[in-house]
Amino acid sequence: MNHALRIVAFAAALLTLDAACIAAEASAVPEAKQTTLGLYLTSEEVPPFLAQRGGHSLFVDVRAPEELASSGVATMVDANVPLFLLSSGDGKPRPNPDFVAQVESRLAAKGLTKDDAVVVMCRTGRRSALAASLLAAFGFAHVYSVVDGFEGDEPGAGWKSKGLPWRPITATEQPN
Repeated sequence: MNHALRIVAFAAALLTLDAACIAAEASAVPEAKQTTLGLYLTSEEVPPFLAQRGGHSLFVDVRAPEELASSGVATMVDANVPLFLLSSGDGKPRPNPDFVAQVESRLAAKGLTKDDAVVVMCRTGRRSALAASLLAAFGFAHVYSVVDGFEGDEPGAGWKSKGLPWRPITATEQPN
C-alpha cells in the first residue's frame, strides 16, 4: 500500500472511530434534544473540540440577544445568530427568517464552507437541536448541538455552571 493510500485509510479509520463515539453518546440524548445528524457535544467538550479544529469551525449562540444580555455569553462564541426573535409587541418568540443566511454569512466571513464544523448552543440544548437540524436540511454537513446549553435544564448543567469562560454582554453587541 503506498503512502497516500495509508493516509486515506488512517483518516477513514479515525472518522469511523469518531462517528462511533458520537453515536454512543447520542443514545443518552433526550428525544427533545436529538438532531437529524446525531452530532452532539457537552459544554465541557466544546473548548477542546474547537481547539482541535484550529479555527476551522464556527461556534454560534442561537439565543435571542435579549437572553444573552440577561445571562451572558461564552467567550469562545464566534457569533450570535438567533433562531427565534423576540417580538417587540407581545414578547413571544417568532422564527428568524434569515437564520440560515446569517449562519452562511458568518461561515463565509471565516473562510469556511458548509462542510466545516458548526457548533450551535442555546440555553438548554433544545433550540440548538432545532437549529442543527435546520442547518442540516440546508446542506450543512457537520453541525454539533451543545446538549446542555449555556445554562442547562438541571442543576449543575450547562456552560455557566461548569465554570467555562463567559462574560456579560449587552443586547446590542455581538459576542466577538
